[in-house]
Amino acid sequence: MKVLIFSATTGGGHMRAANALKEYIISKEPDSVVRIEDTIEYASPFLNKAVTEGYVYMATKTPRMYGTFYRTIDKESPVNKTFEVAVNQYRKKFMPLIDDFAPDIIVTTHPIGTEMASAIKVKENVHIPVISIVTDFAAHQCYVNDGVDAYIVSSTEMIGQMMLRGVDGEKVLPYGIPVKQEFFRKIDKKEAMESEGLNPDVPTILIMAGSFGVTDVLKIYHKIVKSDCDFQIVTITGKNEKLYETFVKYLSKLTLNNTLFEFDLQKPAGLKTSFKLSRHQKPFKPTKLLYYTNEVEKYMQIADLIVTKPGGLTVSESIATGLPMGIFKAIPGQEEQNADYLVRSGMAVRLEKTNQCTRTINELMSKPEKLAQMRECIQRSSCGNSSEHIYELMQELIQKYSKKE
Repeated sequence: MKVLIFSATTGGGHMRAANALKEYIISKEPDSVVRIEDTIEYASPFLNKAVTEGYVYMATKTPRMYGTFYRTIDKESPVNKTFEVAVNQYRKKFMPLIDDFAPDIIVTTHPIGTEMASAIKVKENVHIPVISIVTDFAAHQCYVNDGVDAYIVSSTEMIGQMMLRGVDGEKVLPYGIPVKQEFFRKIDKKEAMESEGLNPDVPTILIMAGSFGVTDVLKIYHKIVKSDCDFQIVTITGKNEKLYETFVKYLSKLTLNNTLFEFDLQKPAGLKTSFKLSRHQKPFKPTKLLYYTNEVEKYMQIADLIVTKPGGLTVSESIATGLPMGIFKAIPGQEEQNADYLVRSGMAVRLEKTNQCTRTINELMSKPEKLAQMRECIQRSSCGNSSEHIYELMQELIQKYSKKE
């Protein structure tokens, strides 16, 4: 099987979904060839830089403006027309790739990739099946295009949303967003916690900061670290060097004795190698700080609650591990819609106001039955192993197109 995946680096989730699907395909068919292309970068490195940096700037500096832009392109507008013109301008550039690689199927994990695949298929008369994976928990018009054979969405609720945008309901399949298979594999929680220097008898909160922002994460940590409830904290800064350094400085100020707590070994060059934090002196909580890790799934499986921004992939990974979520600082647009769905479905709580974080966290950590209810909601809402379902769908579509030929 030869698979071409169109993705993009605007946010990390699109590429993570693409790589998760690629890993699964190779695990099932080792002789398969799966090629992931950054659609915008392939079209134009200059355009990719402008789009990527523009997204980061709007999402972090002018989130309300980003929200307005997101809502604008969710309907017919001059912006959409400009978008279509740009795609058609670069469409021809992709034809040598299609001819040389000769994929059996095209899968997209980004709306620009979906637009490009559709334009190639329809306007260049290319007879290849196309699957579009919507990497959030709400529908958006940018994913809707002619020539798409199937849309993979994150919930049954999204089927109606896609139909309102003119998509045939039979083409919309609630398989979920692909995540690495490690998130589905159960581990010995006690053994894993002991190996990480964590207390298996104490509840654990995982803070996933993401690549954006510093202030909000520190504010939340500052509030919950003084909670009267008994819990420990694992914080992953995710290649955010500024946040990692700021945390090190902040934690060093909280030092009330010389008890050494663990630190991330995969730190960037030039950053401090350790920090000290009291395990015993109240009211501060034992804390493990990680700059970056390839074992996010392990920390999700040992945690009782994750505090995170509601990005589509992080949410999907949390659902795969059955981990209740505390959502903070959702960016207007897809993240806000993700948060709405998660709260509505009982899988998450909001931590919007920093001064209310401690109370919300205390209510959850002091009531195991509440966390158990959230885990039950996650289990009911889970789509299962998305990659497995998508892989089977790919085989069906390839066979279907082969018969047509």
